[in-house]
Amino acid sequence: MPEPQPVIAPPASATVFLVAAIGPGGLQTVRAVLENVSALRRSVAFRSPGDELTCVVSIGSQAWDRLFSGPRPRDLHPFVELTGEKHRAPSTPGDLLFHIRAGRMDLCFELARLLMEQLRHCVSVVDEVHAFRYFDERDLLGFVDGSENPEGQLAADSVFIGAEDPGFHGGSYVTIQKYLHDLTAWNLLPTDEQEKAIGRTKSDNVEFPDDIKTEDAHIAVNSVTDEDGTERKIVRENMPFGAVGQGEFGTFFIGYSRTPDVTEQMLRNMYLGTRAGLHDRILDFSTAVTGCLFYTPTADFLDDLPTAPRPAHSSKGFPEIRSLKGTA
Repeated sequence: MPEPQPVIAPPASATVFLVAAIGPGGLQTVRAVLENVSALRRSVAFRSPGDELTCVVSIGSQAWDRLFSGPRPRDLHPFVELTGEKHRAPSTPGDLLFHIRAGRMDLCFELARLLMEQLRHCVSVVDEVHAFRYFDERDLLGFVDGSENPEGQLAADSVFIGAEDPGFHGGSYVTIQKYLHDLTAWNLLPTDEQEKAIGRTKSDNVEFPDDIKTEDAHIAVNSVTDEDGTERKIVRENMPFGAVGQGEFGTFFIGYSRTPDVTEQMLRNMYLGTRAGLHDRILDFSTAVTGCLFYTPTADFLDDLPTAPRPAHSSKGFPEIRSLKGTA
């Protein structure tokens, strides 16, 4: 199997999420930078190897055919916007996603700075979030986040594409949404009402039994099963963020999966409900302001990209692309 990017990784203390749109005339430089990401990461990571700096690069549907010739990932498509009776999951622009993680924010910041220095004038950053670990892996609502992630082989089976799309074996799909929380309204809820909305206890993070869990609890609507009753999993690597001066408090949702179908079903359950009049209770306090779907290629793919597509107006293809490999 080709070497995957470090999609499955221990929880990080610091994360930078960069979502970028490729501008006119920027394709050649973007391709060169994609091939140089691993070298840039190494140039920063050597300063503190124990802090495990990683950078996972993902590519959006509209950018794919502009960057690469040949086949495309079977299930890659734009994020599907959802509009329920009360809440909406918007679809927003995004050609590239850089998911940068480490034990220290300075390492994340430096790698993000170097990437944007090389991509300057070629992309526009449409969203930038500097996120942090909050106590014992809690979100700003006060609940532990991501405790139901699969582990070991189950995590790999849930995240990495297999024989169903052999040309993209080892890749993944990733869905992102930026949620803003109404903490004032949330904190007015008694703790037991907050726990009902989530479906688990707040202090010790114990999931409610099914006979106690309400239909609209966050955990209940996010449970997706196959026809045989087997639960379908994704790997969430959500992180909290905020700006106290602006009164902005949020969670950056990021879910990696073998197919986007699983995450999309979870979102349909949340926004459209499993029956009429039902939606995820957490949406009454958390509003999605972004939504994107990307394909996460393998590390081998990034090290040796497919050829660029030929411009529509020419049969000669792109001119020679300047390599950035090995530069910092």
